[in-house]
Amino acid sequence: MSIQTEAFEHMNQPPTNKDGLTEEQFLQRYDASQFERPSVTVDMLIFTVAEELEPNYRKLSPKSLQILLVKRADHPYMGHWALPGGFVSPDESLEEAALRELWTETNIDNIYLEQLYTWGEVNRDPRTRVISTSYMALVDSEALEVKAGDDAEDAKWFRIEDKWLRENKMATESGTITEKWVELRFWNEAEELSATIKITRTVSGRIVREEREIVETNQVAFDHAKIIQYALERLRNKIEYTDIAFALMPELFTLTELQQVYEVILGKELLAAAFRRKVADKVIETNHYRKHAGHRPSKYYRFNPEWT
Repeated sequence: MSIQTEAFEHMNQPPTNKDGLTEEQFLQRYDASQFERPSVTVDMLIFTVAEELEPNYRKLSPKSLQILLVKRADHPYMGHWALPGGFVSPDESLEEAALRELWTETNIDNIYLEQLYTWGEVNRDPRTRVISTSYMALVDSEALEVKAGDDAEDAKWFRIEDKWLRENKMATESGTITEKWVELRFWNEAEELSATIKITRTVSGRIVREEREIVETNQVAFDHAKIIQYALERLRNKIEYTDIAFALMPELFTLTELQQVYEVILGKELLAAAFRRKVADKVIETNHYRKHAGHRPSKYYRFNPEWT
């Protein structure tokens, strides 16, 4: 056998590890039980902007930001309200598990879910070590028929508000530590829930760390209050630079209606002129007008699909 032939055959041999095993041999002998495996779950944050009753027909109906929660039917946290979610099966992806759990617990199907964050604190679930990946969506609740199912006793929309309570800022040798406290409030016609979250932001040179801690919670299960608070921040950031708000709009809408959705999500009033400049590239003007008793006719717009 020539040196060239020998070298060619050697190049075509599968690589071996320090024990002389090929990958196929290694996998045949691999013992998956040598490492303790945590459970994996998914949690879904489903937000909507819904209209409230407005007795004055001359005004647009006020709107509120709402989130979908399910009432737990079993331990732990039985009777508390939680995000829809559950355990991931070995034969499904995270997204498949999220869509399955959302359907079985709330009857919601066929919506776009965006992965938000993965939560891995050691003691976040009293049953066992659980790592959870959260997903977020902004939906039109009028197009959905919510029903509790699976291990959920009930499923309801809750109005949601957050309020900054106080802030402390301290200087360190390498940077700063900022502590903020925020109060979350959830309510509907039958229930009222609340939670207080402490957010600690540590800046040391170029390294920035942010931690969330639940200081107090009332009827909100697990660590879901801090997941919701984080999701609210992300939602408000996303509405500034994406088209996420248009998931709530009909095909034709007025700029006043669109502005109202932005204001509800951002939690603040916006100047009409500045808002119109901001969304000018996201919308297309039409020749249709909104005509309603008590209102001046308003021009309809539609979303610009070419906006990026």
